[in-house]
Amino acid sequence: MKVEILAPAGGRDSVEAAVRCGADAVYLGTKVLNARRGAANFDGESLVETVKYCHERDVRVHLTVNTLIYDSEIPQAVSVIQEACRAGVDAVIVQDLGVASLCRRICPELPLHASTQMAVHNLEGALQAQEMGFSRVVLAREMSKAEIRRVTENCDVETEIFVHGALCMCVSGQCYLSAMIGERSGNRGLCAQPCRLPHKVCGGGSEYALSLKDLSLIQRMAELKEIGVTSLKIEGRMKRPEYVAAAVTACRFAREGKQPDLDQLRAVFSRSGFTDGYFAETLGPQMFGIRQKEDVAAAQGVLGELAALYRKEFQRVPVSFRFAMEADRPSLLEVRDAQGRSAAVEGEVPQIALNRPTGRDTVEKSLCKTGSTPYLPREIECRIEENLMLPVSALNAMRREGLERLSELRRNSVNYTVRDIGDVSKRPKEPQGKISGQAPALRGRFHTLKGLTQDIVAPLSLIILPLVDVFNSFNNSMLKLMEKDRIAVEIPRILFRDTQKTMDMLNGVREFGICKAVASNIGAVRLARQAGFEVTGGWALNIFNSLALEEYGALGVTEAELSIELSAARIRQMGGSLPYGVVSYGYLPLMIFRNCPVKNAVGCKRCGKKFHTVTDRTGAEFFIDCEPGGDCSQLFNSAPLYLADRLDEFGGASWHTLYFTRETPQEAAKVIRAYGERLSWEEAGLSGGRKGPHGGYTRGLYYRNVL
Repeated sequence: MKVEILAPAGGRDSVEAAVRCGADAVYLGTKVLNARRGAANFDGESLVETVKYCHERDVRVHLTVNTLIYDSEIPQAVSVIQEACRAGVDAVIVQDLGVASLCRRICPELPLHASTQMAVHNLEGALQAQEMGFSRVVLAREMSKAEIRRVTENCDVETEIFVHGALCMCVSGQCYLSAMIGERSGNRGLCAQPCRLPHKVCGGGSEYALSLKDLSLIQRMAELKEIGVTSLKIEGRMKRPEYVAAAVTACRFAREGKQPDLDQLRAVFSRSGFTDGYFAETLGPQMFGIRQKEDVAAAQGVLGELAALYRKEFQRVPVSFRFAMEADRPSLLEVRDAQGRSAAVEGEVPQIALNRPTGRDTVEKSLCKTGSTPYLPREIECRIEENLMLPVSALNAMRREGLERLSELRRNSVNYTVRDIGDVSKRPKEPQGKISGQAPALRGRFHTLKGLTQDIVAPLSLIILPLVDVFNSFNNSMLKLMEKDRIAVEIPRILFRDTQKTMDMLNGVREFGICKAVASNIGAVRLARQAGFEVTGGWALNIFNSLALEEYGALGVTEAELSIELSAARIRQMGGSLPYGVVSYGYLPLMIFRNCPVKNAVGCKRCGKKFHTVTDRTGAEFFIDCEPGGDCSQLFNSAPLYLADRLDEFGGASWHTLYFTRETPQEAAKVIRAYGERLSWEEAGLSGGRKGPHGGYTRGLYYRNVL
């Protein structure tokens, strides 16, 4: 089976560039609810016309509805999905499980693709997506060849991978830096790309420690086909059509075994060149780059040349003709495509030939004049009586009319049954799992077991500890003292490899008597459920609305933390029956990445798995540390979230999680006391000094308007 080339389309010009250069499918968004809200995008009528244009040319259309939505946006999402179905799109790309549930209700036959924003990065995540009804998963860009192969060989779901275009520093769907700095959420389609700005690691390294080169796997096309990838995705809905034309042409050449023009591709857009580091497992500083003056200048020299690539139709739709001409009867032409659609045309009655009768050669020559159309003649069958003549103009007219009738059939080739599901936005405001009349409980999430004492954990209803720490510390005296039903293990939210090792650790912890786990990715949810744990959904599941909360309940999650990008007002309006909590204290993780900037700057040995600072252009100091037991490191905010004096403003929440990272045990105890007594930052004595819990604080995004 031929591997699909999937091209970006931010506007109609890019659609035509993609189609005319040989793309098999395009992905695009409407004016709202898609992860590239800054692109031109498509409204109702232009979406319908674009789908018709693509289907006529045997090109599929995937619609991106891949942002997180608020409860207030549910009616808008319903409208977009219904519009997509009526337009006849071939699939919808989804991040939010609430949106996925709407798609299933409105049109069960509509294919669903799991967006890369869902952070599916291992076999367990792909299997979970398949169980949830997704026909395709867009795998994380950070996966290696071996990791992709593990998915394709052990899961029936289609796989889509990015083969060219920009690389985010953070695993997609897990970046909160843009929202925290400027209230522009990458999960809502308005990322301001702060990672492209200067960031310096303390100790050395690049001035742009968070800016990766663009990805390109085009030269590895044979390997991608060999490992069983379904679709090759080009990033770039914000790029100009010349970029789309160059990338599609390069992919098509590589798929055909020809040498693509990589110099031309680099000239149209790159950030100091390209990288295949994740795929090839060659991580390091060589993967980083920025857009420089010479990169911009190079593009000006190739734009005209690239525009020529999509001036003409790409003939990709094979058709067969059946022509009949008999005396005293109208001439007949039938046009048929490979899918069995056919259009018949009745032409003029032929005349008796006086000198030059119409023969097969004349008919074939006329029928093969399809150069200005997407059609490619494959077979021509003629039944022609002798000594008859039909003007060439009549033959040409029949060909044009026959192809136009076939085009009309092809333009309207997808028809769905669209259901009216009524008003699904009205949800009960109070989760049934909340204990009426009682103050929300306090939970503590700790970066390490080291230093914990009974005094610290006594006020907490649940103590969340890294899975790897617990597994390696069964003889720890403090762990033995704590009640097992007050302990939950936290599964690393990103696990590219060693998932079997994680399962072994879960089984060991379960035998130790701990039966609760926090899972922050759908793959981790699957692992925890299979190991027999009660599953708490972590904040990184990005639960934004009541429908998503219910969907995770159906998935086996017994309770969940809401997204850190929600406002307090929206949290108060959250409905559904699943109990939910809020992260209310801590240095929030803003990015999680596989290519560690600290490792690139100073090396793992000098790092010693300690917290290292990263300074941005304003002088703000963030810090980086390895994720306990995971494959990644994380970037944490420069100031801690603090809400002890405002907990009453989160009505409906069943608990508040205190997220401890670099605090000392003494500092953690001080914070826990402050939350228990609802003290302000100053009342708690946390306002002196320069850094950490002894410096400034933030209210996070709970009182800001995240776009």
